[in-house]
Amino acid sequence: MSSAVLRSPAHRRIAVGTAAVLTIAAGLLVHRYGSGDSGDIVGDALYAVLLYLLLALLAPRSPRRLIGALALILCALVEFLQLTGIPREAAAVFPPAALVLGAGFDQRDLLVYAAAVVITMIVDVVISRAARPRSHTA
Repeated sequence: MSSAVLRSPAHRRIAVGTAAVLTIAAGLLVHRYGSGDSGDIVGDALYAVLLYLLLALLAPRSPRRLIGALALILCALVEFLQLTGIPREAAAVFPPAALVLGAGFDQRDLLVYAAAVVITMIVDVVISRAARPRSHTA
């Protein structure tokens, strides 16, 4: 990738949007074929990654820390919403809602979300820094 690719908000949106589509595909595969705790953990991590990517897509120039914090807050809000039973009721009416809202509260999910958001933010920063032009001094 050239240095200009991730410096431009439009190009960053393309890169982040592509990553979001790939994350959705991976999440659907895990949902379909994953099982047990490992499938649940990977699915939760991909959910957090997707929220980070969607926020980065909406605000490509926002600081990575802000995007990460908002992604984690949204993940936590959705997880705590599960304590109300609303997501379960929504999934009973419209089953795909379970993919977005989940079904039952699990405190482990909060740890998975935090780890996934931090890792995603670090990867985003590393990629962005690698895409910056380097100054050459002789």
